[in-house]
Amino acid sequence: MSDETTIMIGLETHVQLNSNTKIFCGCPNPVVYQTKNKELKPNTLVCPTCLGLPGSKPRTNKKVVELATKASLAVNCKIADRTFFSRKTYFYPDMSKNFQTTQYEIPLAEKGIVELNIDGKKKTIRIRRIHMEEDPAKLIHEKDFTLVDYNRSGIPLIEIVTEPDLKTPKEARLYLQKLAMILEYLKVYDSTTEAALKTDANISINGGERVEIKNITGTKEIERALSYEFIRQKNAVKRGVKITQETRQWVPTTGITKALRKKETEADYGYIFEPDLTVIEVEKKTKEKIKKELPELPDEKEKRFIKQYKLTQKMAESLVAEKDIADLFEIAAKKAATANAASWCGIVLKKTLNYNNLTFAQSELKKDWIIELIISYEKKEYSDVVAEKILRKMVDDKKDSNEIAKKYKFQKLGDLKDISAIVKKVISSNKKATDDYKKGEEKSLNFLVGQVMRETKGAVDANTARKKILEILR
Repeated sequence: MSDETTIMIGLETHVQLNSNTKIFCGCPNPVVYQTKNKELKPNTLVCPTCLGLPGSKPRTNKKVVELATKASLAVNCKIADRTFFSRKTYFYPDMSKNFQTTQYEIPLAEKGIVELNIDGKKKTIRIRRIHMEEDPAKLIHEKDFTLVDYNRSGIPLIEIVTEPDLKTPKEARLYLQKLAMILEYLKVYDSTTEAALKTDANISINGGERVEIKNITGTKEIERALSYEFIRQKNAVKRGVKITQETRQWVPTTGITKALRKKETEADYGYIFEPDLTVIEVEKKTKEKIKKELPELPDEKEKRFIKQYKLTQKMAESLVAEKDIADLFEIAAKKAATANAASWCGIVLKKTLNYNNLTFAQSELKKDWIIELIISYEKKEYSDVVAEKILRKMVDDKKDSNEIAKKYKFQKLGDLKDISAIVKKVISSNKKATDDYKKGEEKSLNFLVGQVMRETKGAVDANTARKKILEILR
């Protein structure tokens, strides 16, 4: 970013909550239903209410209010004593009743914070408000027509709105990743579900008009979308083009934003009180009960890991970024050395999962399998090279380390008949490298080490190979 350019970013993040039923009717919530049922035909989880048929009456889902309150308390928001729903009027096929039931005048929660660690420095992002609303239907655009699937209509959402405290696209990505992490710890949403977390980003430069970018899915695309829009606005200003308030769409396949419409103002939506739903009172004892039931959140866990296990902040951050891996580490640390448990869970395992674009839950690996592999490595049954190869195959085949070692014939160090004989063979086969090392060329020793590891298919690690070579050469 240029030092001469100031940038302001605010995010509005929609999170699909995983209650069993929709927000204003008794239809199954597709977010939960699809985790139990592989196939879901369009327009099958619907009723007169979520179809918006005349005469249908909504009712508020108590569980949704509890989940929304839980998320709000986790980001330090003040919960309203009394709140209510409103009608947000707009005419579009994805909302057949021609209004969305949402909150406007008095949201469920306000004035929260999310703490970020940016390049070793703490930064506080203020949360302006969190409110509940219903998801519209899903539009499927074909070549000559558009289809509507009302299964999604009525999925409960919370919208989390920040103040314009974010100054770079990178900060926006880090904020969204932290928010997703907190929500996953709370178990209020399913991160593997399509559109579980979607963000509208507002961006302006040099105090100009703000532009809204709609429907950025997940946490990975936010930085790309904002980086493109920053450059687009900056170049427009250089050409003397005035930035106008508008709504744009992010197109991830081409990496650009394109104009959708001129930005509406809140007055355009004609908010009115929803007469078919009662005022919601969140009692003090309910807030206190939910607050007591909050799990240990990422920041708290990170501090405890640093203190209890004497980890570096970087390692603690890596471990707590995914709750399943943090839990795995704590189990592993009881059975293996803390350093080994941390490096395998926080570095090796995460690297393997990231390569396969999987979370631990999606990998279908069992915690016992990983711990068994860590213990085998610690006992020096496998070299680090072989152990990591085994882990990769475990992810591919969904089998434990013993089955993988047997299937792919990975040797344990104890299974090698005579390491000395292998080293002597390598030395005699590489006379030039041996002579060069004796003349003082250190890199020749590294070459011999590599040859021993190659000969043993990685079963002998570098340190063991080096030690054995030096023993024989002396």
